[in-house]
Amino acid sequence: MKRRDFAQKIALATMLPGITAASRPKSRPSLIKPRRLKQGDLVALITPGSYAPDAQIEKAVKNLEEMGFRVALGQNIRAKYGYVAGQDEQRLKDLHWAFSNPEVNAIWCARGGYGCTRLLPAINYDLIRQNPKVFIGYSDITALHLAFLQRSGLITFHGQVAQSKLTPYTLEHFLPVLMEGKARHVIALHTEYQEHEDQLYRFAPMRNGVVRGELAGGNLTLLAAMAGTEFGLNAKGKLVFMEDIEEKPYRVDRMLTQLRQASQLDQAAGFALGIFAGCGPEADEDSLSLYDAVNDRLGSLNLPSAYGFSFGHVSHQCTLPQGIRAELDTVAKTITLLEAAVM
Repeated sequence: MKRRDFAQKIALATMLPGITAASRPKSRPSLIKPRRLKQGDLVALITPGSYAPDAQIEKAVKNLEEMGFRVALGQNIRAKYGYVAGQDEQRLKDLHWAFSNPEVNAIWCARGGYGCTRLLPAINYDLIRQNPKVFIGYSDITALHLAFLQRSGLITFHGQVAQSKLTPYTLEHFLPVLMEGKARHVIALHTEYQEHEDQLYRFAPMRNGVVRGELAGGNLTLLAAMAGTEFGLNAKGKLVFMEDIEEKPYRVDRMLTQLRQASQLDQAAGFALGIFAGCGPEADEDSLSLYDAVNDRLGSLNLPSAYGFSFGHVSHQCTLPQGIRAELDTVAKTITLLEAAVM
């Protein structure tokens, strides 16, 4: 084939539907901060991932009401389709309803689980940008956090799902961030974890230092699952935070290796890891420890990094706003939010 003909065919192919969406990176819209929460606000409760039994929904409603919020349940919150909370269309409908309803002030996910990544291509990101609201959750909700930030510019909040126990520590790092709009908030370790008998709960620096960057991250399994897609993490310049639960060290190694190769981890500002509960090897297993596996994959990048901050699949969990600037200090064992995350 002649070189000119080949070039013309390549140029034509890049204009075909389906090719441009996957091959051309989308620039992120300017950041939008949602309005801060206040007593009496109406909070929409939805399940965009896994099914939540009635007991979990009732616990979520009780938690929100005890905090002084009114609660509106998504129409399909009790739907069930195998391992997810209803068909994709049902979960998507509740998500769009929550953002479009002018009476709803915030959206809180009842649980994580699995299913959020299935929704990403069909979400109306313009709707979300035009109706910015506080959005809270973690674990599988990581997929929505990353997608909303990248496609809508919305700052969202990695924090407890609504049915989890809201401990004094959790509230200590929820109220200033989401209700007071505190411009500089210091997140220290929970004292219980600093002396925990399980080493997986202990703080452990990998590379000491102080560094600033835009917070981005979430559940490691989700970050790895989204790598290579248009919604995947780009770690360049970011203060990346990660957590997971019940993954063997070799699987954590594999996922971090994938992110090193697909998500520019070597260009991150630094790494703040939460508590990887249940991620240690068996006693008689030929394995690296979790810390050694993580240190091998992240510590070798020679960026400020530490393991064991108070977030993850644990009781005492801080709130981390995706998209705002923060400071990691591995010696002081703190993450400091440098700006208000809400208006």
